[in-house]
Amino acid sequence: MFFKSRMLKPSLQVLVLCLVASGMCSASEDAARVPDNDTNCGDDESSIGCADPGCGEDFDGGACEYTLLDCGALFGSVLGDEPLLKGLKNQKTGGLTYSAGAELRYRHMNEKNRLRPGGPGQSSYELWRFTPYFHANYNDLVGGYVQAIDAPMFGLDAPYTPSQIDVNRTDLLQYYAELNVGDIGDGNLKYRYGRQFLQYGGQRLLSSLGWANTFRNFEGHKLVYTSDDWDIDAFAMQSVNAAAGNTPQPYSFDRVDKSRWISGVYSTWKGIENNSLDLYYLRFDESDSSAALQDGRRNTLGARLAGKQPVKNGKTLVGTWNWDVEGAWQFGEDNFGSAAYRDVQAGMVGALGGYTFEDVTWKPGLGGIFYWGSGDSDPTTGDINTFYSLYPLGHAYWGQIDNFSGQNLLDYGVQASIKPHEKLTIVSQWHYFNLAQSSDRIYNIAGAGLTGSGDKNVGNELDFVGTYTHSKSFNIQLGYLMFFYGDAVNNGGLVRSDAEQFYLQGTYVF
Repeated sequence: MFFKSRMLKPSLQVLVLCLVASGMCSASEDAARVPDNDTNCGDDESSIGCADPGCGEDFDGGACEYTLLDCGALFGSVLGDEPLLKGLKNQKTGGLTYSAGAELRYRHMNEKNRLRPGGPGQSSYELWRFTPYFHANYNDLVGGYVQAIDAPMFGLDAPYTPSQIDVNRTDLLQYYAELNVGDIGDGNLKYRYGRQFLQYGGQRLLSSLGWANTFRNFEGHKLVYTSDDWDIDAFAMQSVNAAAGNTPQPYSFDRVDKSRWISGVYSTWKGIENNSLDLYYLRFDESDSSAALQDGRRNTLGARLAGKQPVKNGKTLVGTWNWDVEGAWQFGEDNFGSAAYRDVQAGMVGALGGYTFEDVTWKPGLGGIFYWGSGDSDPTTGDINTFYSLYPLGHAYWGQIDNFSGQNLLDYGVQASIKPHEKLTIVSQWHYFNLAQSSDRIYNIAGAGLTGSGDKNVGNELDFVGTYTHSKSFNIQLGYLMFFYGDAVNNGGLVRSDAEQFYLQGTYVF
């Protein structure tokens, strides 16, 4: 095992101990009183005198008068389904309704030899993220939302340096005002202005990037129309933080990138049973275009169909089919790799599908993964054919070790899942990665073009992720990810040993 020996942060130790104690302790005194030859969490009665066996005794000051702790109540009040600050949720004063709360997330990371700047190398480090919020609405006419963020990073070792999604200290993540314009037809229209997220569909192109320590945010205008059959958003936004493409400002207040716009219309039709159909047009415009990056002025037209189909035997649910298929065509102009602008003609296709056995022990699931993001057969002449994936949640699609951004990429994969307990889910994925065009570059998770060897195979990845959802307020996730590099890396200047990553993450909502 490549991991360094490093103690977990004390705060996470406490949470883990709480969960262990909560699971071990009996819910009632009667449950603890079992014969000595049975397995239980109590001590041998002969060794503790007159105390009843149990996993926790509270001495009340009287001789041999112990009371068993109700461990469920002890930890449930903090880590239960109801948020710790439930008294601040959906409060009403006259026509004013308001809510306040926060999320705290901790992640321990230990990684080796990813395709990231400064590598290859190995490091373990800690990521914290605290995001308090306040939301208010007056008579469903006007409203507002404010969310702050403090996202530090500790312990990163050379040769690595923090990435643009790791650090954002004491800033405003979202703040916007919203006006209820009124009812139009059988729907309602709202207008929103300010700093906010963009997250749509399967998040292949527009995501708030919740996996990142900093999120991804924008600032500008949005119209939101909602009806029984349609959800339609129209927006015009500019990038704010570094995860959205702006210059990194980890220790100062984030300001809008005046040179970069993302605008468009994203619609969802809900008129097909068990399905949703997304139709969208997106316009990306970078007036300060870089020859080193895929950007420029690009238009993206796309569609996505996603849904689930239950399979029943009488009234009994025996299985569930699921699917998610998306395609997009991109056109415009860009100066990537040259001094002059060239026409862009590019595309992508992504698909997921699978089946879950609902009536089988552990509810196993099996599925397939496919993705194609076009590359350029001759990057030095003619049109640019490399698809630009805009603002994706790459972590969900192109391997969770986060080596790629979905540009010039061909991905075949399979997924399997089990649910050994109602609160525990284990998922494994395997990906086989090729370049769509071996003459084009390898694009890492930040979209930077890396020069490969001219071979096509980038490698394959095997991921294992377990998620324990203790309650609506608290969950823990553990991941072990491996990447085995192919000839496109090993036969060129990027050569390195295979990559590994381990992480342990805890999230608490209150």
